[in-house]
Amino acid sequence: MILEKVEFKMEADQDKFVTHKVESVETNPGVGQRNISVGTSLTFFVLSLVINSAGNVLTLVTSAKIHPPFLGAAYWTAAENNFGVAVGWNLFWTFLIIGMGTTVLNAILVGHWSWRRALGNLCFMVPFSALIQIFQDFFMGNYPQLFSGFPEAHGAVMVTLYVGLNFLGVALIAIAISIYQRVNLVLHPADDLMQILRFKYFKGNAVWAMLASYIPPTILAIVAILITHTFTTFGVGTVFAFLAQGAITGWGDQHVFPWLKHQALDVGEKS
Repeated sequence: MILEKVEFKMEADQDKFVTHKVESVETNPGVGQRNISVGTSLTFFVLSLVINSAGNVLTLVTSAKIHPPFLGAAYWTAAENNFGVAVGWNLFWTFLIIGMGTTVLNAILVGHWSWRRALGNLCFMVPFSALIQIFQDFFMGNYPQLFSGFPEAHGAVMVTLYVGLNFLGVALIAIAISIYQRVNLVLHPADDLMQILRFKYFKGNAVWAMLASYIPPTILAIVAILITHTFTTFGVGTVFAFLAQGAITGWGDQHVFPWLKHQALDVGEKS
């Protein structure tokens, strides 16, 4: 009888140890590890880059086609677009310069400068900024042989359709973030910021990390308002992005290529 009790206690302790170990892995997924090939990583990266660019521009264009405008773009996109207008930059240079500034902020949060990380952010920003410009031209009808562009919204049906497309754009951005954050090959600086906050300060919580990562674009938006005294591409879609994008990213982790886990995280030493 005594022997049976000892065996049961050992098994219970072992279960407790296994449970504790699983929780530790979940709060530190993929630290220093990469279990997918470079080819697979590149495939997922390119896919997510296209999805993200298309989603961002979809929010901008649908917002511009409704009069009076009430939709707005995704949160970072809206703030960057307004800041670019305020200082006279086009979308390419706006996204590129603000992105590299965010890279510096990320290095401060991680606690060390990494040229590999910085060059990775740059490698993301150049094609991403170019794709933003290409998708904007495409959706606005600058390639009429392929697509004549989204028409102006007239009537309740068109407005409802554009609201749905705007929200879809936000969802596409969130899903793309989920994919390339897990691949972790190279990241958009804003999403690198969100990932650092998520796993260093918020115990893996995507919602709180996303909300905290909105502090820099909020500052940019305030600066833009002070310069121009107006703020466009801000509305219902922006609020939806603010409230839902982090949750959709977390949902994407579980349901979009669920076998793809976070690879080789580096968020510095935890506070």
